[in-house]
Amino acid sequence: MTGTALPETTRVAIVGAGPAGLALAVTLAQSGIDFVLVDRLAEGANTSRAAVVHARTLEVLEELGAADQLVARGLQLSRFTVRDGARRLLTVPFTGLPTRYPYALLAPQYDTEDVLLTRLRELGGDVHRPYEVTAVEQDADGVTLTMSTGEHLRAAYAVGADGMHSLVREAAGIGFTGGAYGQSFVLADVTMEWAPGPEEVALTFSAAGVFVVAPLPGNRYRVVATVEEAPAEPDRAFVQRLLDERAPGQARVDELVWSSRFRVHHRVADSYRAGRLLLAGDAAHVHSPAGGQGMNTGIQDAYALGRAFATGDLDQYEARRRPVAQQVVAFTDRLTRISTATGPLRALRNTILPLLGRLPAFRRSVATNLAELNYR
Repeated sequence: MTGTALPETTRVAIVGAGPAGLALAVTLAQSGIDFVLVDRLAEGANTSRAAVVHARTLEVLEELGAADQLVARGLQLSRFTVRDGARRLLTVPFTGLPTRYPYALLAPQYDTEDVLLTRLRELGGDVHRPYEVTAVEQDADGVTLTMSTGEHLRAAYAVGADGMHSLVREAAGIGFTGGAYGQSFVLADVTMEWAPGPEEVALTFSAAGVFVVAPLPGNRYRVVATVEEAPAEPDRAFVQRLLDERAPGQARVDELVWSSRFRVHHRVADSYRAGRLLLAGDAAHVHSPAGGQGMNTGIQDAYALGRAFATGDLDQYEARRRPVAQQVVAFTDRLTRISTATGPLRALRNTILPLLGRLPAFRRSVATNLAELNYR
């Protein structure tokens, strides 16, 4: 809570108030478990970042009393397409999936965070800001977190929901096994004329690299693209050149709303728990943005961990969720490598995908993986 004193003790200290940290706090609040949620930022980031909320995540948000509010803010898209330039290779429909949410919901991450924060406040909780954790030490009886202010927070357990460079994971001595992709990624929110239109999420292959276009509320589009070396601040002209090169005649960018660049790793924590320290979200796993799985997997981690605290069965948390992260990393890695195939492999891919797309079982399998319904 901005401007409020930090408590001295709690049962569960949560470090990081992104989607995973907020979802864990809501889950604990619903179960009546005492917690303190701290974040180093003075206020939540207002950038859109993760934009796809999949069906399984909406089921979790329903359990947390937050799904309807987010659905009201987002766009419901019923299909995912794979293209090579202007040619459609595969259409994956979400309709018919065994869920109340047979679609991908497109909503900026700040909306997801705002809905979770609103729900947390309804339950009497909040985020303590700005509190940067500088040290985490555990002993037989609990965990002591030291803040940059010099204040201390004593907890029975601490959860790192503090991202890829997690201080909690480092303090726990947990390895983060994997590697990084050689290319960098450009991420941009734009207003544009886009030939395939606003009814689908499109993953598009090209010899120059892969990119994804996803509609957003407010007549905007999210563009995510691989490039050899992204500029520090991709501008409208850069995004236009990128689209002209990879999908000629398909896009006219009118305005750049926001842009960023990042490098992508594929890593999974060697364990999700070391004594009284636990991990969730990007602190536990990071991977390619292909398929929009990252934030979704993190929110589901948080819900599973919150339920494990409520039932007193913390040992089941890693057993349930770490295999999911391994599967998600493998799935997104396959998508990324298929996307960036060149030469004879590209021709083979473009021949095989339309053939596979005629098989209902294949389409259903891809849709179920994207929606994360196989991780219930």
